[in-house]
Amino acid sequence: MGVFFGTDGIRGVVNSELTFDLAYKCGNALGASKPNAKILIGRDTRSSGSYLTIAFAGGALSAGAEVVDIGICPTAGIAYLTKTQKADYGVVISASHNPPDYNGIKIFNNKGFKLGDKAENEVERKFVNSTCVLPKNIKNYTQNHKITAKYLNFLISCSKKSLEGLKVVIDASNGASYKIAPLAFKKLGAEVIKINSSNNGKNININCGSLHPEELCKTVVATKSNMGFAFDGDSDRIIACDENGTILDGDMILFMLAKHLKTNKKLNNNTVVGTSHTNMGIELALNNLGIKFIRTDVGDKYVLEKLEQENLSLGGEKSGHIIMREHSTTGDGILSAIKLAEMVKAKNIPLSKLAKVKLFPQCNIDCVVSDKIRIINNQILSNAIAKQEQSLPNGSRIMVRMSGTEPKIRIMVETHNAQEAQKIASEIEKIIKEIDLKE
Repeated sequence: MGVFFGTDGIRGVVNSELTFDLAYKCGNALGASKPNAKILIGRDTRSSGSYLTIAFAGGALSAGAEVVDIGICPTAGIAYLTKTQKADYGVVISASHNPPDYNGIKIFNNKGFKLGDKAENEVERKFVNSTCVLPKNIKNYTQNHKITAKYLNFLISCSKKSLEGLKVVIDASNGASYKIAPLAFKKLGAEVIKINSSNNGKNININCGSLHPEELCKTVVATKSNMGFAFDGDSDRIIACDENGTILDGDMILFMLAKHLKTNKKLNNNTVVGTSHTNMGIELALNNLGIKFIRTDVGDKYVLEKLEQENLSLGGEKSGHIIMREHSTTGDGILSAIKLAEMVKAKNIPLSKLAKVKLFPQCNIDCVVSDKIRIINNQILSNAIAKQEQSLPNGSRIMVRMSGTEPKIRIMVETHNAQEAQKIASEIEKIIKEIDLKE
């Protein structure tokens, strides 16, 4: 990671960490990375999206690039369209699951893959250490919002079955999927109930979507729906809900898809990729099915790197980033939802029956701090974690890491006892807060 680029691009509070000037310089640096570059740019529904799109596009144009603005579109849609429309780069103006005052910049290459750490660092060095490139030949800026229909058609083509007879609740988190997700399911024949599907720019991710699926679960039960799906602001994450109102996170979704792909002989090398955060219960359940499990660092781009290196089919994160490499080059919440619904339809089995796996009790706490780098490197914290690890039984884990996108330290404790996990996580949280108060 660089100074500005985290685990998922640049992220920050608008006009604080992420300014108009920074977006302009980043656009200029990317535009200067290749002669006569063609850049596709889209965004989620945040009010600041247009503001930062203008800034980034202005910088790219000033470097001699051509810019096509496709408006509101999920992140996976930008990745798909960048590749199919033969653009040199795809840019997403989005802060994903973060609150409305945040925004961000994600960059894809011409093959629809997120820029790796090395490529991001090269772009960052350009706009940190150099003055803006200002050629005399200014290329065109065009808007083409209709192009997102190509992504919609792609989503529909990924399903081999009609979803007629299924009733599905869609929680779009008032984000980029607010229009395209319900439409995809309707065109596939499902009855769709929409919640949190507005586009006012101010309520994205607020008490809704993949981080807050409580309303989704209540709506599924109240409407006697077959299932429900919640996305985040840019729709690269999915959290599902079965017909009983039970939440199924990314770990559970990964397990169900892996089992389905293996049954249909489409799971390359009988191997699945997860992260250091994936529940141990998932690894054990997959192993019992004869499926090997590989872990990477947290971050869907690291999952994808491993999928590419090993020529594998499926990977994902507990947070809901699911990558089906046959279809996509990044996490795609809508695509994952369609494939889950297709699975239910094909097997004629309720979603709850497909999600049979015993998870280890896991406690997760996000601790907001003033300086996450100082705290994560603090010796007092390291000693406290080591002491807790010594007292845990075999098979238990403690993971304390910096968020790559927010000013937070993330704590995860996984053991055989839920109360013990909560107790240990709370003790570590207390120490972090004490360190944070000390300047």
